[in-house]
Amino acid sequence: MSGTATPNTNPAYEKVLAARDASKLTAVDYIKYMFGDSFIELHGDRRYSDDKAIVAGLAMLYDTPVTVIGIEKGRNTKERMERNFGQAHPEGYRKALRLMKQAEKFRRPVLCLVDTSGAFPGIGAEERGQGQAIAENLMEMMTLKTPVLTILIGEGGSGGALALAVADEVWMLENSVYSVISPEGCASILWKDSTKAPQAAAALKMTAQDLFRFGVIERIIRQPRADDQAMFESLKLLVMRTFEKNLALSDEELTEMRYQRFRKIGNPDNYNQ
Repeated sequence: MSGTATPNTNPAYEKVLAARDASKLTAVDYIKYMFGDSFIELHGDRRYSDDKAIVAGLAMLYDTPVTVIGIEKGRNTKERMERNFGQAHPEGYRKALRLMKQAEKFRRPVLCLVDTSGAFPGIGAEERGQGQAIAENLMEMMTLKTPVLTILIGEGGSGGALALAVADEVWMLENSVYSVISPEGCASILWKDSTKAPQAAAALKMTAQDLFRFGVIERIIRQPRADDQAMFESLKLLVMRTFEKNLALSDEELTEMRYQRFRKIGNPDNYNQ
């Protein structure tokens, strides 16, 4: 991605395009490079079916068992069709919640890897309770009695991303974005013209750099490459230290800290200068 904005774009929209880049690493790549063969995938929401847009299971982070939940877009046309382009159905969010509640039972830390343009908006998803599934995740994650860490590894679109981002800390890759709406959708609503998406991207303040400054996220992570094992080892250490810090807290301290984290968002006194 060029570092110089063209007349039809700007730095914020370049971040959007980078977050959507088909060649970037996906959730299954992060799971492979961080956890290797220790990852055991679990399937199904025990109500309807298994949503392949959500990859979830158990893994070992050094000597600590963790639950890993990732939104997977796929890396080629066939995989993207199978993964529904990373747009989860209600059963995907219910699968994620099932594993989070299982993790809570054993006080096993939860790592969420988010990359989605949003939850699937189709008729079937709505009939099966898409809104309710997302709302239940928001409610349950706020009081989940085990550490939760979310990393935005690409797009973080609307409730589809937030359903896995009610966490103790939220981190973003340097070329990821996080917003209530896509810039194209915003431009279509505000100006009735989706070609004004670059202007919308700048106005939405959806980049990692903007959101860190506003105190919405806690950390910006350098964009890793597939062959950058040192970067993945460094990321593992950061994740482990965060989990160790939060595992030392009581259930009450942990949930209160998470509650206060969200209460302070939007207060200018908490902006990072």
